[in-house]
Amino acid sequence: MDVRTSFGFRRAVSAGAALAVGLSLVGAAQSAEPQKARNVILFVGDGMGVSTVTAARIYQGQLRGVDGASNRLTFERFPNLALVKTYSADSLVTDSANGASAMMTGVRTINGALGVDATVNRQSCASAIAGRVDTLAELVKQRGMSTGAVSTAAITDATPAALYAHTSARSWQGDFAMPKEAAAEGCVDIARQLVDAPEAMRLDVALGGGATFFTPAKRLDGRDLTREWARRPNAAFVDTAEGLSKLPKGTRHLLGLFAGESMARESSRPVQAPRLTDMTKAAISLLSQNPKGYFLMVEGGLIDKAHHAGLVRDALNETVEFDAAIDQALAMTDRADTLILVTADHSHGLTINGGHRDSPILGLVTDAQGKPRLAGDGKAYGILNYQTGPGGPKAGESRVDPMTVNTLEPGYRAPAGIQMNSAAHTGEDVAAYAQGPGAERLGGLIDQTDIFEVMREALGIPAPKRAAKP
Repeated sequence: MDVRTSFGFRRAVSAGAALAVGLSLVGAAQSAEPQKARNVILFVGDGMGVSTVTAARIYQGQLRGVDGASNRLTFERFPNLALVKTYSADSLVTDSANGASAMMTGVRTINGALGVDATVNRQSCASAIAGRVDTLAELVKQRGMSTGAVSTAAITDATPAALYAHTSARSWQGDFAMPKEAAAEGCVDIARQLVDAPEAMRLDVALGGGATFFTPAKRLDGRDLTREWARRPNAAFVDTAEGLSKLPKGTRHLLGLFAGESMARESSRPVQAPRLTDMTKAAISLLSQNPKGYFLMVEGGLIDKAHHAGLVRDALNETVEFDAAIDQALAMTDRADTLILVTADHSHGLTINGGHRDSPILGLVTDAQGKPRLAGDGKAYGILNYQTGPGGPKAGESRVDPMTVNTLEPGYRAPAGIQMNSAAHTGEDVAAYAQGPGAERLGGLIDQTDIFEVMREALGIPAPKRAAKP
């Protein structure tokens, strides 16, 4: 047999078959309708950069007694993945406000602002009113769907507030935190924006911390916004895990505030406070009563806050709890009608600096004999370190020798290269993971504002008429 003839024949047959398959796929693509989601759940791991995901993957596996390096977090099994560019209208490195606002509106703003475009001026009430843009939660409500926000931070903090607040200053969580000039110009605090929103726009479920901003102990107007919320038909307010698990029959609108400001980290959570997983379960249970569907945002807010404090074990522990909440959502939803998207608003400067395959991720880098490796200053060094943060040496001091402390304790502050009272965010891309209807829209390198577009298109919501994105 002539090898060249045989090869040419096979190649011709293959080409013909490929053409037939290609024509078949084209026909199918032309006749198929884009997938639509009835529900969308956005999980935001605040400060959950790629290095945090990697370290948490290893940490979770080691907690379970399996190989950490080959372990996978729940959301790492999702079929669709993208890298997301993070920056703000005025900075290379975003804060949580602009990051969350970009995902909620499709419009980038300045750091510290929420629900407004890039024309806003910091601390300016008038520019916030002029630069207002609708959020995905507000667009969803206009279609008769339900909406909710869950966070381990205050429900008035940047990420959850991005669903409903429009302000030039994320710090205006209560009226006592606002300048008098802003109040005189007609701006109201973030807590009031949640409770006083028109029925057609108001969130149906809001669970997290932040009671300080809703109750009269500090509010200048003397209002008890929790009571005002609960006076509405089919509405309830709760402040304990038990109350969350025993809601009055017929509850459709729920406000739950379980701490004065941010909730306690999982490693020190009081028994009367619910887990992030508990709040996620309650939110889905309530929102899923609406046959038209819902949009829910769940934030692991304490990942970021632990990173800022250099508490690396707590940051990883919060990421593991965040992953458990995602697992809870998967158990309660149908992949056929619910898009679940997991991402971060920004990254943190956590680094992974070696370690044997079976080394505790919170431990020290060792040599082949298991002895700690020494850095140039003659001291051992940990597997996990920060670029910036409170663990860095102060002026005139040398760094702490990790051999002299217990790196496995929850209160251990990991070393940092540059001493700062609070670790800084970093500007590298974060990852996004998705499954369900519309997940196929996620892929490649995207902009943070594209997260809004993926969710909007999955729900079949028309693009809002507004000025071009900055």
